[in-house]
Amino acid sequence: MAFIPADARWYLADLILEYAIQDEPRNVVHVNLHLIEADSPEAAYEKAMALGQAAQYNYQNTDGKLVRVSFRGLRDLNVIHDGVEDEAELIYEESFGVPEETLGNWVKERDQLGVFLPMAPCKGSPNYMPAEIWSILRDLSHRCDELPKGE
Repeated sequence: MAFIPADARWYLADLILEYAIQDEPRNVVHVNLHLIEADSPEAAYEKAMALGQAAQYNYQNTDGKLVRVSFRGLRDLNVIHDGVEDEAELIYEESFGVPEETLGNWVKERDQLGVFLPMAPCKGSPNYMPAEIWSILRDLSHRCDELPKGE
C-alpha cells in the first residue's frame, strides 16, 4: 500500500466519464480530477465512486440527439501529502530514462496551457453540448452585446 500520512485528509480522484451521442460513432471521454476530503483511503474511494455515479445522466444536445453520460470508473486515486494551501504540492509523477525529445514535448508554451485555451469546441468533435446550457450561454452573450462598451 502507498504511504498515507497519519493526518491525511485530502485525496485526488480521476473520474472517467464517457459521453455517448445518439447516431455518433465516436464517444467523448472526460477524465475529471476531483478533490476529495476523507478520513481514510477507503472513505475517499467510496466518496469518489459515489461522485462518479451521481455524474451519470441523459440529456438532449443542441441537435436534439440523446447524450448518455456514463461513469466508467476511476483512473486513479492519490493522497495529497501536504495540506491544501497556496503552493502546496498536490501530486507528482516520476519517470526514468526520458529521452530529450520526449521531455521537450511535455513542456508547453503559455498559449497551449489549459487555462489559456479557447472555450470553443474543437471543429469536427461530437456534439455533446446540452441544449439547455447552450440556451443560457446564448442568452448571456446577447446581454453582453447590449452592454455599453467598457463595462
